[in-house]
Amino acid sequence: MNFRGVTWTIGILAAFFGVSMLLPAFVAWHYETSHFTEFMSAGVIVALIGLAMMKIAGEAPQSLSHRDGFLIVALAWVVLSVLGAVPFWTTGTASTVMDALFESASGLTTTGATVFSGLDTMPPSILFWRSMEEWVGGMGIIVLAVAIMPLLGIGGMQLFRAEAPGPVKDKLTSRVTETGKILWYMYLIMTLIVAVTYWALGMSGFDAINHAMCTIAIGGFSTHDASMGYFDSLPLRLVAVYFMFAAGINFTLHFAAMRRGLSLNTPRTYFADDEFRAYLKWMTALVIIVGTPTLMTSSATWDEVLFNTVAVATTTGFAVSDYGQWPVVTSMILFASIFAGACAGSTGGGMKMVRVLLLFRQGLREVHRLIHPHAVLPIKLGGMNVTGSVVQALWGFFVLYIVCFMLIAILVAASGVDMLTSLAASAACITNTGPGFGGVGPAGNYAGLPDFAKGALMFGMVLGRLEIFTFFVLLVPEFWRK
Repeated sequence: MNFRGVTWTIGILAAFFGVSMLLPAFVAWHYETSHFTEFMSAGVIVALIGLAMMKIAGEAPQSLSHRDGFLIVALAWVVLSVLGAVPFWTTGTASTVMDALFESASGLTTTGATVFSGLDTMPPSILFWRSMEEWVGGMGIIVLAVAIMPLLGIGGMQLFRAEAPGPVKDKLTSRVTETGKILWYMYLIMTLIVAVTYWALGMSGFDAINHAMCTIAIGGFSTHDASMGYFDSLPLRLVAVYFMFAAGINFTLHFAAMRRGLSLNTPRTYFADDEFRAYLKWMTALVIIVGTPTLMTSSATWDEVLFNTVAVATTTGFAVSDYGQWPVVTSMILFASIFAGACAGSTGGGMKMVRVLLLFRQGLREVHRLIHPHAVLPIKLGGMNVTGSVVQALWGFFVLYIVCFMLIAILVAASGVDMLTSLAASAACITNTGPGFGGVGPAGNYAGLPDFAKGALMFGMVLGRLEIFTFFVLLVPEFWRK
């Protein structure tokens, strides 16, 4: 294990993170709020911590192993979550250190769970920092590093592989440097398009930028306590639904479509993908299944049903009304939907649609095997056979995911939280959804939970963002042996 290389890499990430705090400092200066000095101080402190780590580590490492990559990824989310809490603490926005850590971890992991209220009167610099953390975390701070590190003489493929160990990895280009750049260019362009669209539909410039960052990041932080319900505009809601859905699509598909250019063949790029077709069918069916009983038995409107369902199912976390007041059956369906989440390669959370699709096909294969025990029944994805090792990894991932969810729920319940809130909060955090049900639904927040419960939920956020395996590989003794 190259501990000096790991330290140096985490250090440069921290240094860049500190420099990024100059943006909310500029926002504070522009709006003449009182937090300019605090953000400047926080940025200097965080940047100096990063520079100190680089100094201690010595020269930049010339190479990093696969094991180094896993350790860097795991440490990056933890360290940057802690450093991101500095502005919340120095500005006095968070009343306790735990609240500052919780808000920062929630933002960076794009969970969107919050302990803050009174957002409508909160200083713009704080609101911007919350949104910015989600935006950076949405694509992954490590993917950003993949685009930068090779310029400093560090290979980045091992980091990119460790960041998202899904069942299928599409390689955009032969060079990981170009991959990172393409992803971030696409991410930035999509964010700008969303911001301009929101602004054109009636949002203020500040609200448009903040909500655009949190839409593309599938994060869900808002500048208002009422979330997107603050904006009583049908066109705005429909556009937000479209962009939430688009952000939940695998970014490699967006890249393929962009490379081919806008034409009649563009839709074929998406519909040729198994995961996208499953994602589209799932979202359509979910809106119908949730909407039918909700519209029949409550005062909810069709646009509220559409928006809230897509926001929850993509793990975005926005809301236009309190869906916790809908019929119990729809709440249960929405609760189950967050575990599926969005597509692999997107900024969404959950287990990812491709995994759910493969598990479903594996289940169907076992049923057919009972009828035809000697038949050869391969599982296919995109016209290609899925190997047995991938299927085994999927089942391992599924079991670990559910076990972790239950353990976190038990820990939250052990702190004195009721069963419904414990289950809802644990599910919402490990799937990186944010708002859940019960006391942590869209009409409430996480402020009233004990510190022990918040700590357990923070662990769930990071675990969900690491997609389980990246954490558990660190617990294997062989990982640390030479």
